[in-house]
Amino acid sequence: MTKYLLISLFFLTTQFAFSQLQTLPDFPENTFINLRGNLQNCFTKFEKEKKGRVVFLGGSITHMQGWRDMVCKYLQDKFPETEFDFIDAGIPSTGSTPGAFRFSRDVLAHGEVDLLFEEATVNDRTNGRTSKEEIRGMEGIIRQARLANPAMDIVMLYFVFEPLMGDIRMGKTPEEIINHEKVAEYYGVTSINLAKEVTNRIDNKEFTWEKFGGTHPAPFGHQVYTNSIKVLFEHAFQKDRSAYQIQPKTVPEELIDPYSYVNGKLVPISKAWTGLRFKKVKSWEAPEGEQTRPRFVEVPMMVAKKRGAKLKLKFEGTAVGIFVIAGMDVGMIDYKIDGKKYGSLDQFTRWSENLHLPWLYLLKGDLEKDKKHKLVIKTAKIKNPRSSGYASRIVHFAVNGE
Repeated sequence: MTKYLLISLFFLTTQFAFSQLQTLPDFPENTFINLRGNLQNCFTKFEKEKKGRVVFLGGSITHMQGWRDMVCKYLQDKFPETEFDFIDAGIPSTGSTPGAFRFSRDVLAHGEVDLLFEEATVNDRTNGRTSKEEIRGMEGIIRQARLANPAMDIVMLYFVFEPLMGDIRMGKTPEEIINHEKVAEYYGVTSINLAKEVTNRIDNKEFTWEKFGGTHPAPFGHQVYTNSIKVLFEHAFQKDRSAYQIQPKTVPEELIDPYSYVNGKLVPISKAWTGLRFKKVKSWEAPEGEQTRPRFVEVPMMVAKKRGAKLKLKFEGTAVGIFVIAGMDVGMIDYKIDGKKYGSLDQFTRWSENLHLPWLYLLKGDLEKDKKHKLVIKTAKIKNPRSSGYASRIVHFAVNGE
């Protein structure tokens, strides 16, 4: 059964040193932290084995210097004899759907994970993911995590963003948080609704949105996030773990959505057949002066610059997509799956004019199971009027299959 910790963070500000907190308050009415189960497994591992692997999975707010570094320092100070392996798995512009498909590469490939932080709320809104995609993506992440290590502790974070604040001020829970909470509740994962906390505190005149720093917070805002995580941990630390044994968590047999990306993986571009106009570039670099995202430059890509370039991919699974670099010169693509045409897809995003950014286009998410499929992609004759070209740069294929 879910146990809700009702924690007010009114007393916490960035000027308040957390080390000065002698006693924790009783739980008043405001709900920001939902403690489901406990975090005893990772704490026990840190204390008894003196080793721990902590992964931070998310977008730019996780990748940037800030709350992640502060939490790392807090854990190292809390367990000074523990050898930690802290993994930054944050990639700007990515949310729950890309997270599910890159989970094996960016999280599990590092070895057994003891504590996972996951955030995707902001990018799921900005990337325009549907409710189905948000549940399928988040369930894909959480289920992959728990199947890989049933003892893994997980904390889901819902960061703040102006459109989410607008929903909260109208008395609505943002759709992204509703969907992510469905997954958290079903799998017994602890979550912190930082979007609601920050909105409430701004409305209570504790600080301003400008002082917080906006969507990509200032140091003040990152400290607010960190303080909330510390409150959660300090409550969870209170239990005596001297006789505690690490307990695996139960993974439900049924999926919330049968098409969730629980077998999500990145398929290398070498698996595709290409015509003459698609060429494999061993190490793609943007022209000088053009902005890029980390981990998506100086890597192999399948590149086409002209109309009519074609490639084919055979795969087995219920979903297929392409991880592309959606820069200022990308065009549209026509694609079909198993012979069925799906029209033109515009690779150009609202950020593409100034940035080569990673973008996962999920082409189809509910294909027939246990069947081999064929994807055909062709660069289209048309393009977005704001784009300067007809290019397509595919870094990976995304497949939800065994």
